[in-house]
Amino acid sequence: MSTAAFPARDSLADRLSTLIYTRRGLLLTLLLAPPLLWFSIIYLGSLFSLLANSFFRLDDFTGQVVREIGFSNFVEIFTPTNLDVALRSTVMAVLVTVACVVLGFPVAYYMARYARGPQKALLYVAVMLPLWSSYLVRLYAWKLLLAKEGAISWLLHALHLEGLLEGLLSLPVVGGSSLSFSPMGTFIVFVYMWLPFMILPIMAAIERIPGSYLEASADLGASPAQTFRQVIFPLAMPGIAAGSIFTFSLTLGDYIIPQVIGNSTLYIGQVVYRQQGVAGNLPFAAAFSLVPIVIIGLYLWLAKRKGAFDAL
Repeated sequence: MSTAAFPARDSLADRLSTLIYTRRGLLLTLLLAPPLLWFSIIYLGSLFSLLANSFFRLDDFTGQVVREIGFSNFVEIFTPTNLDVALRSTVMAVLVTVACVVLGFPVAYYMARYARGPQKALLYVAVMLPLWSSYLVRLYAWKLLLAKEGAISWLLHALHLEGLLEGLLSLPVVGGSSLSFSPMGTFIVFVYMWLPFMILPIMAAIERIPGSYLEASADLGASPAQTFRQVIFPLAMPGIAAGSIFTFSLTLGDYIIPQVIGNSTLYIGQVVYRQQGVAGNLPFAAAFSLVPIVIIGLYLWLAKRKGAFDAL
């Protein structure tokens, strides 16, 4: 008897494959379910827990968290001292972002427009190389470089520029006893740490600019400066906005760099760390940690309007 009269029974794998193939929505659900569950439970769950703790308060006498809903922590955020910390952190984040744009744009432009082959690969390695070493190793290396007896001070002394350094350190807002103990030193290390995160998005945005746009600009009589202002820079703006998301948010939330490089002035990350880790005031630490979340949320909204997410 021919076996064709008795068709083979489909296996479970075949039936599942057919079901997934005929129902594309089911395939999308299966693919997105694990990351969405992780995002909902781990990330959003921790944020809601943080928000819930911010409404509690710390009993000054017992040192225990009193789980009674109140707004005392949010009121305390608006005291002059805490507002000064938030303003100082935001200004530092903005200055670091601007410095990264100024330093990173020429490098990114050269890599995107002129570097080819081995030279481009070498520049890629040069930009990424600092990220291959430990964050703390780079930080303490800069601590030694910026110290009063460090290599930078020695070099300026050899060039007879120690007066310039002393003049900068004597400034009331940015100066200090040495570069390693001043807001200026903190700024330098921040720029060094986050500069690669600015270069790469700008380079990706510039690479997307068609060469025909530059040729058309030249054919219409525009000078190189006009082409840069009216063609290259506007089209590179999504890359600048994308890189600024990294530099701004990383600077705003970092507490290790100001702890190692800098004087006694506090930043948002340090306040959160001290309130939670030293003072044990978890409710206020939770409330104050919402400050950078709100600031970064506003910044992301502005960056989205500039097309930042198109260059990520």
